[in-house]
Amino acid sequence: MRFHNKLNKYLIMYCLLSLAISQHPDPAILTVERIYDSEEFSKEELGKIIWSIDNNSYLKTEDHLIFEKGVNIYRHDIESGEKEIIVPAEKLIPLGASTPLVIDEFEFSKDEKKLLIYTNSKKVWRRNTRGDYWLLDLENWKLEKLGGMVDSSSMMFANFSPDGKHIAYINYNNIYVENLSNHEITALTTDGSETLINGTSDWVYEEELGLRNGFRWSPDSKKIAFWQLNADSVGIFYMINNLDSNYSQPLPIRYPKVGTTNSACRIGIIDVHVGSTVWMKVPGDPRNHYIAEMDWAYNSDEIIIQQLNRLQNMNKVMICSAKTGSVQTVFVDEDSAWVEVNKTLRWVNQGKDFTWISERDGWR
Repeated sequence: MRFHNKLNKYLIMYCLLSLAISQHPDPAILTVERIYDSEEFSKEELGKIIWSIDNNSYLKTEDHLIFEKGVNIYRHDIESGEKEIIVPAEKLIPLGASTPLVIDEFEFSKDEKKLLIYTNSKKVWRRNTRGDYWLLDLENWKLEKLGGMVDSSSMMFANFSPDGKHIAYINYNNIYVENLSNHEITALTTDGSETLINGTSDWVYEEELGLRNGFRWSPDSKKIAFWQLNADSVGIFYMINNLDSNYSQPLPIRYPKVGTTNSACRIGIIDVHVGSTVWMKVPGDPRNHYIAEMDWAYNSDEIIIQQLNRLQNMNKVMICSAKTGSVQTVFVDEDSAWVEVNKTLRWVNQGKDFTWISERDGWR
């Protein structure tokens, strides 16, 4: 009986204390409502930041005072610390809308006269890599959605050509180029499907190699080099989706288990204006090797690739001709355990040499 009396006394004291706090809120008192219903403890967002073309300033999104989710884009001068608005949030309101676009990412053309905005993003595998893209002309402030009549949130990895005249992107595993002068859209590939993947990755390349954006503009803006993955022989692993309905649903994923068939990978170089594709004549079984890295080799005539064997203990570096598809191995990195893909390769001496980081002697 003594225990119950004490318990009742504590409950009464708690209720009186709670009533007092609710009627006389004190900033020094931490409450559940203060933690979860206010913005007091929310983390500060730094905003999206990129360097300007001249590297003397950086460009950053910052909250707009009127629009709850709208942002201005500011230029911050490094030397003086001064900042100026270069894109007001009011210029990011689509025709017929009342609020600005929510910016997930943004990119300027090299002359900084056009702004590419990535918004309405959705998740693919682990990252939000598909969404909508809008183009803002900073000279006449015209705001246009790219992609024509494509489905909402279906475009991936849109980016400017080096000369700023075109934008390339992926839509449903095909590569498209949009002319920015008249918005004419050209399909560079048309064979993309659930199992034939152009310009992006399958599950393994995304998970194991960190590959998502699977195409590269040539420096002269005339060609695009891209990965093509064929996953038609990869087995299906069923995961269980417990989130989207009251009852769980099987979620099929093409996932090669140990010793089973991988996706076949090859690299193509397509002429943007002609539409013809040259396939690189990379040696080795395409289902038991990975092309882990690929980029242009300091010019528009050659690409450089890194080919891993399936054990991932040998990395062959190859130079490939964009015109003929011929391949020359210029360096081999290997280790008895495994090798890392070199994502920091840098060209020096006007493209005559490149740097290489390796751990083959036990140290990086």
